[in-house]
Amino acid sequence: MRLTSGFWVEAYLTRLRLAAIPAYVTARGDATAGAVAVKVATLDGQARAYERSYDLMRDERRWIVMAEGAESEVDAALVRARSRDPDLWIIELEDRAGRHLLDQEGLSG
Repeated sequence: MRLTSGFWVEAYLTRLRLAAIPAYVTARGDATAGAVAVKVATLDGQARAYERSYDLMRDERRWIVMAEGAESEVDAALVRARSRDPDLWIIELEDRAGRHLLDQEGLSG
């Protein structure tokens, strides 16, 4: 059974808060089945955005980089993604080290 998107987002925000990583929901998607994108701003003008993808060869879900580089370019990529999918959630993090916790158990897939 899969978690609803809204529940997953709340759990992820809690983990980020416990790790002292500031995070904000900048776009709310469909609470039941919306996709999620995570932007990590490193506070030096650079950023990286992640999206969840399905790897057919390994039969698993994983997070992949959807855009990286200048923060304005990453923001533009997220705007384009949201225009194609209005149910997309966008979560923005601020962390100089680029931490996102997406590789942790329970969040990685």
